[in-house]
Amino acid sequence: MKGTNEQRAGLLSGIGAYGLWGIVPLFWPLLKPSGAIEILAHRMVWSLAVVGIALLALRRWAWIGELIRRPKKLGLITVAAAVITVNWGLYIWAVNNGHVVEASLGYFINPLVTIAMGVLLLGERLRPVQWVAVGTGVAAVLVLAIGYGRPPWISLTLAFSFATYGLVKKKVNMGGLESLTAETAVLFVPALGYLLWLGAQGDATFVSGGAGHAALLAATGVVTATPLVLFGAAAIRVPLSTLGLLQYLAPVFQFILGILYFHEAMPPERWAGFALVWLALTLLTWDAFRTARRTRAQAARFAATAPEGTSATTGADSSSYAAREQ
Repeated sequence: MKGTNEQRAGLLSGIGAYGLWGIVPLFWPLLKPSGAIEILAHRMVWSLAVVGIALLALRRWAWIGELIRRPKKLGLITVAAAVITVNWGLYIWAVNNGHVVEASLGYFINPLVTIAMGVLLLGERLRPVQWVAVGTGVAAVLVLAIGYGRPPWISLTLAFSFATYGLVKKKVNMGGLESLTAETAVLFVPALGYLLWLGAQGDATFVSGGAGHAALLAATGVVTATPLVLFGAAAIRVPLSTLGLLQYLAPVFQFILGILYFHEAMPPERWAGFALVWLALTLLTWDAFRTARRTRAQAARFAATAPEGTSATTGADSSSYAAREQ
């Protein structure tokens, strides 16, 4: 019963995380007349305040000393911070300038970009279905480029920046709350410096916009941290395959909002491009489930045929090896 409750809590946390990421386009327009860079700077500053309070409450500070003693890891954190700055800033600009649908496309194609980067940068080998999915994704981008009259640069930049962020985060190997704290700490000084400079120029909206506007800008920290905390809770309670499916909730919600709430145009060629992207993602999902099922079957056969007294660790190692071979 306890395990079932944990999984249910994890599933609800995952739905909450991706659901909040999916509806966040409703929040950024509330911050006008602030520009995208000013909103981004506030997001960095207030996020550090929120995660700092969370760490204080949880008493999780030991990792800071270890991180400071590892300059290579600090360097990776800095790279991650720079890349996520590009992602956050462009996303806010896209939403507030009528490109919600194109922004959602970036997160739809992100898994395809991640796979392509794995091949190009890490030398990973793809299964045939994955090659088909990536090829379908490339075809989708070409169709959308024809439809837009230009490459979908917002989508591509969001997808590549977030895929790069994921790659760096994998190498850093830190918890979600800790890594967000480290990244926002790196960003805090330039973000605060920019806000102070903006205030000195008389262009800051934090004060001139009134108390309500100031409260909304301060709320960017909560808007950033809350889904990440929920995601962290989900990641330790539900299988990775479930999280992989839940990740599509965010771009689906964004896509629906772009059409129904923001009334963005969807001509036939754009529908065709999105349909190809969804086909590619369907192929990836089917292949992932098939591979996971085959890996579990191999592990079960190994456990059934292993000599008596073989350790559980050996079985786990065999399962891990089978997964890599797939």
